[in-house]
Amino acid sequence: MITYHDIEKILSKYDEKKLSIATLGSHSSLNIFKGAKEEGFRTVAICKEKDAILYKKFPLADEIIIVSDFTEILNDALQERLRKLNAVLIPHGSFTAYLSTEELQNNLHVPMLGNRQLLHWEANRKEQEAWLRQAGLRLPATFKSPADIDRLIIAKLPGAKGGRGYFLANSPKSFHKKFKEMVKRGLLKESDVDKVHLQEYALGVNVYPSYFSSIIKDDVELLAMDRRYESAVDAIGKIPAAEQLEVDISPTYTIVGNFPIVLRESLLPEIIRMGDNVHKKARELAPPGIIGPFCLETVITDDLRIFTFEISARIVAGTNVGIGTSPYAYLRYGENMYMGRRIAVEIKEATRQGRLIDVVA
Repeated sequence: MITYHDIEKILSKYDEKKLSIATLGSHSSLNIFKGAKEEGFRTVAICKEKDAILYKKFPLADEIIIVSDFTEILNDALQERLRKLNAVLIPHGSFTAYLSTEELQNNLHVPMLGNRQLLHWEANRKEQEAWLRQAGLRLPATFKSPADIDRLIIAKLPGAKGGRGYFLANSPKSFHKKFKEMVKRGLLKESDVDKVHLQEYALGVNVYPSYFSSIIKDDVELLAMDRRYESAVDAIGKIPAAEQLEVDISPTYTIVGNFPIVLRESLLPEIIRMGDNVHKKARELAPPGIIGPFCLETVITDDLRIFTFEISARIVAGTNVGIGTSPYAYLRYGENMYMGRRIAVEIKEATRQGRLIDVVA
């Protein structure tokens, strides 16, 4: 495992006056790069050839490194190139989608914003559930086996899959029918049946609050709020109920975008406490806890109970809706603050104080 001293040794060779902000060219990279540019950093995109057009149309990447696959970031030569650029990597959903947590912890010898140990907690749903419950959050029930299903559940695969292949079921028979349909559609594999996480479906509005845990300020800031636009399940409402039954539709939850949302103010104190408590527990489980962005994925029911069904221990794509306009970032910082820029501000201030080692791993 890459240790604190390994990163300290790498940073000792960096010119901290010429730091670069680097990330994989997908997910929330434009958010990250825009924030970095506004704070005066050089930016580096590691992207696939087909996606390079994005950084030509939105010229926010000073350097573009073309790869055929994101796993190439594990190559020694590419890592050496990033270190020569004095690069700090910003992890997002594509890191955990394309790389295993073991690879991130053991083979990526480039300083990365955040706490690598917590990426493991995020990817392992059982450990993630234990973390959230110990933090005092309210979670939906989970089921060990499809045979135990006795109410409406949502079936999910581990990791950052963007909702792909998720489905609802209300009995063991319903689960196996839907699972076979997803396999037939190429959304799941037969071997996924033992990996599926079965979670009670809490009926309510999905709300995704995003926080920033600042090591420099020793505080957890609520910076953004969004909800997701999910392809088939959000489109199904346009089809009359009779036709839905007739064609026997099994919608999935592939995310195609996000909406900003402003929560009723009476709910904000609980949302803020939840973020604080999750970070406090993270400090015990994996010191020094969460560094930088994280997001709680919640459902708010009609009696205003908040259920948390997941955590992302890094920036989420939902913060993209707040670039330049996030109400919660505005309330705290004024104009033009958003998650990508808040990341850059933290790195800049940590460098100014000689504490860069405290915010990277």
